[in-house]
Amino acid sequence: MDIQFVERNGNLVVKIRGEIDHHTAQNIKYAVEKEFSASNAKNIVFDFAHVGFMDSSGIGMVIGRYKELAKIGGRVFAINIGTDVGRIFEISGLKRIIPCFAGLDEIENNIANA
Repeated sequence: MDIQFVERNGNLVVKIRGEIDHHTAQNIKYAVEKEFSASNAKNIVFDFAHVGFMDSSGIGMVIGRYKELAKIGGRVFAINIGTDVGRIFEISGLKRIIPCFAGLDEIENNIANA
């Protein structure tokens, strides 16, 4: 598993490569918390372009970031969820809570027009 961070226009983009399961979800959580607290970002964007599998631990990790950011007026978004991760988002109800977009530009346009 590999995590890369990019800060762009108030968004901390979290690019994950690999599987998100009970072995990796906790590491992702801690890495995201550390990077977010050191950044000037208001929102977190999870990029799932290179995630082929996510279990309930991944759902919990995303929901946890959602709850933390809601406390400070921030938001969590998802991009590039693909078929497999998209199915998990649908079945779990995560898609009703976390807005999903094709890419970062679409999120930025959505926020600017809100």
